[in-house]
Amino acid sequence: MTRSKLAWESKAVLLLVLPWTAVEVVLRAQDWLARDLRATAWILGLSAALGGLAWLARAGSPAAAATGAVITASLMFATAWPPFSPWNTALVPVLAVLVLTSTATRYGRARKERLGMAETRRGRGAAQVAANLGVAALVASPMMQAWMADRFAIPYSARLPLFTVALAALAEAAADTVSSEIGQVLGGAPVMLTTLRRVEAGTDGAISLAGTLTGVLAAGVVSVAGTLALGGGAAMLALSWAGGVFGLFFDSLLGATLERRGWLNNDAVNFLSTASAAGFAAAALALLPLAGPR
Repeated sequence: MTRSKLAWESKAVLLLVLPWTAVEVVLRAQDWLARDLRATAWILGLSAALGGLAWLARAGSPAAAATGAVITASLMFATAWPPFSPWNTALVPVLAVLVLTSTATRYGRARKERLGMAETRRGRGAAQVAANLGVAALVASPMMQAWMADRFAIPYSARLPLFTVALAALAEAAADTVSSEIGQVLGGAPVMLTTLRRVEAGTDGAISLAGTLTGVLAAGVVSVAGTLALGGGAAMLALSWAGGVFGLFFDSLLGATLERRGWLNNDAVNFLSTASAAGFAAAALALLPLAGPR
């Protein structure tokens, strides 16, 4: 099956993420308007500004910028807490993801273009943004957070420790892009994860030492940013980072198997990989119950 025939998977990811997050933004905005007009304006304004900057920087198409703005607003509303400060919300790890991935994408662009592996000049599409950031927004929604709080017998909090699950998904999103983009430039001849045999750069499921190390580092940067912004502790940092690294290798496994066989496209792989990172963190929370919010 050709990749073009798998375009429905990208549309499915977008349809799964965007309506949910858009509804969440509308509902949360109405709730916050009644309590704090200033906080609502900050969240909506900064999310829109971030989307606009991404479009102006050609990091994404207009549709991708709008999708990113909606997801960012959803994540900010999910982590907003009085007294409100935008720097104590999910805006900080989202910014970390954007800076890391944009920098990695632009690094060594001339070489990537010669190899035919460079991202298009118009940047990412809406489905790509949803595939990378959508899981974090879905699991950070109050409905999912309340369900996890009940499931894991953890006192509910918009911040700690349940945002660990969403933070792991964001960490994986950064790790995947950074490892792929840097590995193409500095990694040399990569190897296939499932066989450890050398393959050409850009092969689905291929990994390199340089790419893997930079991906692990990127996951750590996002986890640190999110933990500091939300006042988390060592557990949030460790579990979200570990989840991001787990998702990074799960991404390569899917690439080496289902994607190479033409069963999944890249957007589906990215969505499932961020979901695996969130799942890893959720399982860790279930097995290692943490204290409630401090």
